[in-house]
Amino acid sequence: MSTRFDTITFLSDYGTADEFVGVVKSVIRSIAPAVSVIDLTHDIRPYDVRGGSLTLGRSAQYLCPGVVLAVVDPGVGSQRRAVAVEVGGGQSYLVGPDNGLLASAVAMSGGASAAVELTNPEFQLLAPGATFAGRDVFAPAAAHLCLGVPLDAFGPAIDPLSLLPGLMPIMREEDGGLLIAEVLWVDHYGNCQLNVDPDDVAHLGPRIQMRWGEDVRTAERADTYAGIAAGQIGLVLDSYGMLSVCMGQRPAAVELAMPLGTEVTLCAPTDEDAPAGTPVSLAARKEP
Repeated sequence: MSTRFDTITFLSDYGTADEFVGVVKSVIRSIAPAVSVIDLTHDIRPYDVRGGSLTLGRSAQYLCPGVVLAVVDPGVGSQRRAVAVEVGGGQSYLVGPDNGLLASAVAMSGGASAAVELTNPEFQLLAPGATFAGRDVFAPAAAHLCLGVPLDAFGPAIDPLSLLPGLMPIMREEDGGLLIAEVLWVDHYGNCQLNVDPDDVAHLGPRIQMRWGEDVRTAERADTYAGIAAGQIGLVLDSYGMLSVCMGQRPAAVELAMPLGTEVTLCAPTDEDAPAGTPVSLAARKEP
């Protein structure tokens, strides 16, 4: 059977220590052997639907046309719907649980043009239990979509407006010109992406005071990571167009104790002469 799509992009919270990813990919290959599977990531934090959704949203415009298979599914086996969503007028499909996981990618793709609930057993595996929908429901659907099976064959149509929305925190402004932001994402290097567009802080100038927990620090706006001086804190426009809290070749999330979900208040510096962060140096070890 000829293929309509030759690529499935696969995201999950399965990790790689167990066989889950390999089994899902083997199911896909057994149904659609000509289809390539791109592993977007399998290191989404377990059950972190919002984190998975934001990852899809950041990636959507760069993904190869085809089928996106996304599985972060803490409600597996419950009444949550399994769905396939058409975007781009049929240029791509997203397959996964209807729990908000797909919402950001759907929005970044211009919205859903059609959606169905995956209920047709003809396109599912017989399952010994209801806890591995990635293998038994989502993988077969993704593979058969690549083979050209029409969307309406998988189950009843559903209103795209009924799909659960994603939970995207929005920066807010409070009295006194305070901007309340949140760390949306900590990347592999420890950079902390905020839900802040550079236009939101343009009026604050090149130096911005940050407050979180008991900490108050001042950061310098920088064009690149290399532009951050040693021991200093920088705010860099990242590759997705958002401001990220960074430190030169050091993990800001660790050094500043600023993990995912941290609430960060931004404002103009209260002391124009305050240094941008606190330089850190290594002292010689004292012998006992």
